[in-house]
Amino acid sequence: MFTTIHQLPPLAPGSAHSLVMQSFGEEGARPEVYVQASLHADEIPGMICAVHLRERLLALEDARLVIGRINLVPVANPLGLGQIVFGHAMGRFALGDGVNFNRDYPHLTPGVAARIDGRLGADPHANKALIRQAIADEIEAWTPSTQVGALKKILVSLASGADLILDLHCDSEGAMHLYTQPTSADVFAPLGAFLGSRATLTAVESGGDPFDEVFSRPWVELRARFPDHPVPLASHSVTVELRGQADVGHTTGRADADAIVAFLRHCGVVGGAAPPIPAVEASVTPLASAEPLTAPSSGIVAFHVEPGAMVKAGDAIADIIDPISGAVTVVTAQSDGVLFARGANRFTSAGKRLGKIAGTTLNRSGRLLSL
Repeated sequence: MFTTIHQLPPLAPGSAHSLVMQSFGEEGARPEVYVQASLHADEIPGMICAVHLRERLLALEDARLVIGRINLVPVANPLGLGQIVFGHAMGRFALGDGVNFNRDYPHLTPGVAARIDGRLGADPHANKALIRQAIADEIEAWTPSTQVGALKKILVSLASGADLILDLHCDSEGAMHLYTQPTSADVFAPLGAFLGSRATLTAVESGGDPFDEVFSRPWVELRARFPDHPVPLASHSVTVELRGQADVGHTTGRADADAIVAFLRHCGVVGGAAPPIPAVEASVTPLASAEPLTAPSSGIVAFHVEPGAMVKAGDAIADIIDPISGAVTVVTAQSDGVLFARGANRFTSAGKRLGKIAGTTLNRSGRLLSL
């Protein structure tokens, strides 16, 4: 294992933060995989998964079974990890300006397209190399002005050359699920099966510019923009939602690390016999069809349905109870699907998000991701 430490610019004199990456296998080896944990720093399941994944990768490296290159960032957000307010971790948003640590990443396609226009040829391998260099140049030209922006640039730089990018998150309360590009759903289907995922949500553009879209989206859009030249889909990225925030323990951490290693074996990144891909009941759903459940009124939240359960349109998902009058407002599903996530708070105000269903009948547009 080789460790690289990247220093972040200080927010104030006397303060310092650094980002650590741990690498396995030979530099330049392919396939190259990038894994980062807890970009939302209060989502800890990714970190404990990374702890157990590192143990497995060290053993595989000692056994000379690391064929490709694996870069692991076990703490992707040291800034958010230090945001403790009255004893509570506040790792989703930067407290200085309210920026979501997993939103507003650069859309690279326009700049990359300008750099490669007129330079593509008939050789897909040469085109891939040209595009990778243009992506690297575009990222290098990005000059963020804030400490959070500097963190985002380092993370994007570390991941940009990888063939596969895994961004480990979790929901408030949830079943295992994935977010990825439609063209990457088949690539990550084995990962979802090994993890026991209940749903895969797909979108070319989710509307929030999250971390994972930085990498696979440009290849999809460049292929469409330059149809007369072979443009391979050379980078596939996925956001892995490791259940809920409270699902932190050695049992789940080990199981998730084992699932990722099984996927790496399946992809030829590490050696050894790949286990058979499990048969799982999981939906692949356009993110535009996902149904956000919102509270119509304020009150106590009493759920009828657990994360991961199949629901039908009209099913009662939760009661909103007025604690003074006892009046009950029932929140029902509009679509058949899987309730893949729900909120952890048991008192809500009107308009707040209660849960999410991987549905089949909606066709939303605009900003599809929650804040």
